Amino acid sequence: MALTKDQLISDLAEAVDSPKATIRAVLEHLAEIVGDSLENSDEITLPGIGKLKVSERPARTGRNPQTGKSIEIAAKKVVKFVPAKALTDSLN
Repeated sequence: MALTKDQLISDLAEAVDSPKATIRAVLEHLAEIVGDSLENSDEITLPGIGKLKVSERPARTGRNPQTGKSIEIAAKKVVKFVPAKALTDSLN
């Protein structure tokens, strides 16, 4: 089961003994900072968690699974996540 935003806020509020409204505001501000940094093609390192970075995906030819017809898929930017070694080690 996935951890929901409300569960994350509750857990963080309990851990640092702060109101949920404060934690919610911090989380929303963090999302804003990450989004702005990634728009500028910067990398974001979250210590102990991993790294977020923007990568270019080139244009390519795909196939419509229903009709089998070839289609062109445009180039785009995607966000890549690289887990931290500490996180990977904790799982294994």
